[in-house]
Amino acid sequence: MVKAIEVKGLRKSFKGMEVLKGVDFEVNRGEIFALLGSNGAGKTTIVRILTTLLKQDAGAAIVNGFDVTTKPGHVRQSISLTGQFAAVDEILTGRENLILIAKLRHLSHPRQVADDLLNRFGLTDAADRKASTYSGGMRRRLDIAMSLIGKPQLIFLDEPTTGLDPEARIEAWKVVKELAEGGTTVFLTTQYLEEAEQLADQIAILHEGRIISKGTLAELKKLFPPAKVEYVEKQPSLEEIFLAIIGKKEGA
Repeated sequence: MVKAIEVKGLRKSFKGMEVLKGVDFEVNRGEIFALLGSNGAGKTTIVRILTTLLKQDAGAAIVNGFDVTTKPGHVRQSISLTGQFAAVDEILTGRENLILIAKLRHLSHPRQVADDLLNRFGLTDAADRKASTYSGGMRRRLDIAMSLIGKPQLIFLDEPTTGLDPEARIEAWKVVKELAEGGTTVFLTTQYLEEAEQLADQIAILHEGRIISKGTLAELKKLFPPAKVEYVEKQPSLEEIFLAIIGKKEGA
């Protein structure tokens, strides 16, 4: 299996406080990988290191075959990042936002690229409206569309549905699934457990600066105490598994 990301022994401290305490994981090409963790667990720090926005104190990270420390330019050319807050320019229309990014990426037919993405993300009818008039869900779709310009092999979505209503969140999930079906590797950070349950091929749980558990949803379910057989065997939710796993560590 070809690896899109390989992380070994990643450490990072801020003002003497260790945020990452030796993080290890791998992401296979073409999968949706979800990094789960509470607020302050270090998810965004990991994303910032992997996207070359921050230097680690120790350890190694390889993204799309390039070392983030020695080949940051190569890493940046092969990835895209969408943060918690949409990076759209509200003064511009949806189409103008997309054309601007296509021009910045030196693509030969920026207008065609914009039209294709507007169509793909269901924004054609709103293409010539200012982004400031868009709903939260529309803005997030535009944001993800902008991050796909230039066909990156790997897209980082750092808490992409924070602040969205349930309907807009489901809309964003649909987009993420389509990206993976099209062969894009998706690295997703989230504190919404249902999001990981719905989307992820592989899940890693980050707690107090370390990955304390990783695997498929089915593998994580095996770590949960067996269901009591009553009239119906109830399968544990990812939320119950997450709380049981971090509870084990805290009680250890």
